[in-house]
Amino acid sequence: MSQPDYMEKQEVGKKLYDYQKTDLEHIFERFANCPKDYNLLYQLPTGAGKTVIFSEIARRYIEQSGKKVLILTHRIELCHQTSKMLTEFGVVNKLITSNVKELPDQNDYMCFVAMVETLNNRLNDEKFSLNKLGLVIVDEAHYNSFRKLFKFFKNCFILGVTATPLSSNIKLPMKDIYSELIVGSSIESLIKSGFLAQATTYSYDVRLGSLKVGINGDYTVKSSEALYSNPAMQNKLLYAYEQRAKGKKILIFNAGINTSRQVYETFTHAGYKIRHLDSFNTKQQRKEILEWFHKTPDAILTSVGILTTGFDEPSIDVIVLNRATRSLSLYYQMIGRGSRIWKNKTSFDVIDLGNNAVRFGLWEQGADWQKIFRSPDYFLSNIISDEEIERRFKYVMPDEIRECFSKTETVTFDVKKENARVVAAGLRTSVILDTSIQQHTDMIVENSKDFAHALALVRLLNDDIADRVRRYCYCICKSTKNYRDWVQEDYKKKLKASVMKRM
Repeated sequence: MSQPDYMEKQEVGKKLYDYQKTDLEHIFERFANCPKDYNLLYQLPTGAGKTVIFSEIARRYIEQSGKKVLILTHRIELCHQTSKMLTEFGVVNKLITSNVKELPDQNDYMCFVAMVETLNNRLNDEKFSLNKLGLVIVDEAHYNSFRKLFKFFKNCFILGVTATPLSSNIKLPMKDIYSELIVGSSIESLIKSGFLAQATTYSYDVRLGSLKVGINGDYTVKSSEALYSNPAMQNKLLYAYEQRAKGKKILIFNAGINTSRQVYETFTHAGYKIRHLDSFNTKQQRKEILEWFHKTPDAILTSVGILTTGFDEPSIDVIVLNRATRSLSLYYQMIGRGSRIWKNKTSFDVIDLGNNAVRFGLWEQGADWQKIFRSPDYFLSNIISDEEIERRFKYVMPDEIRECFSKTETVTFDVKKENARVVAAGLRTSVILDTSIQQHTDMIVENSKDFAHALALVRLLNDDIADRVRRYCYCICKSTKNYRDWVQEDYKKKLKASVMKRM
């Protein structure tokens, strides 16, 4: 069967594929053999059809047990999507939205779809109760807002469904709520079977030392805004786009609204078609922007937060992570937006500007969800630190800069090797920097036309200088930001003086 045929049949919900059938049977086996108040968690990657599966679960459960089903979501868009899918499966359902104050007609329905906050308010105010309920399905179960409702369904079987079974609140692990995790097909196997697109990740090293970690365990929006809104990072984003993604359909994820708006200004000034979307856009504005994004082949959409779940645009060619995150769930949710097969699309690109792939591994490699579910504290405490990530960085001079030093055969400098030589000879460690400055001076003098050109070449070496200074500081065990900044400025002054003397 061709991929377009697969997408068409999956969308109308009339056919389950083998991996979906296998998971379905596994879940119903637990229904049959576990207590009626059992809490079960089910994991399946983004784009693999979780809504399709739990819609069929609802249909079959109602048919077999004669009891009612409630499906909980955390966003109104997910409510409508779920209701539509249930209808395609022949499940007559009722949406419980903010407009629904009472349920005089609840006996006419066997399935309900509700927003968590709306239902919580109605149940607490005793506006209504749900009778003959047997199964509660929780979509995007890793969000903790659902927990406050569980007290109302103590005699129900609760099935949590998520792509990432790691709680959004590090103090409330999922293993404390769910007794068991069923892990569905892996991302790697779904790619091999042709159900998900293959990702190619391009990482650009970013210094994250200025980022602060908040009480939720992730980087604060304030510190992220300060880093990603600055001109250097904006230029790095534009460079990455022009190098890897120009002319393709791009979805950019940012940590803050100011950053996203700055991205919009940067790309607009460069002459590219781009729109900005955040939670302050009206419903009509959002609809118009997403329609434009769908219809425009080379559209660029810069966004904040709202498109990580419940958003399906299979024509996306490139996902840009213009942010860093310590949330494994967010990492998988963002990349998953580009993973759907569509027409002739069988692959997509990921541009990572937050060291996220180094921190969590490549998206297609997946995660050991059973281990993470059982030992979330161990996983979280062993997330690789930003300092360790930066220690692994290896600066590679970009081709356009390397061309400016074409007369020089070797432009690299092994700081670690030079440190070993200096220590063995009993010399001062400052000799390392002196030797590096001398090599940079030789490069500049050899390739410059005059003194003004030489100063321009000095500026081109800023990233190379920063990398050498950082490695030098690691060698002498002085890695504070203030010390590195001081050494770097001193290096540049000495380099300019050396060039001036030579010329």
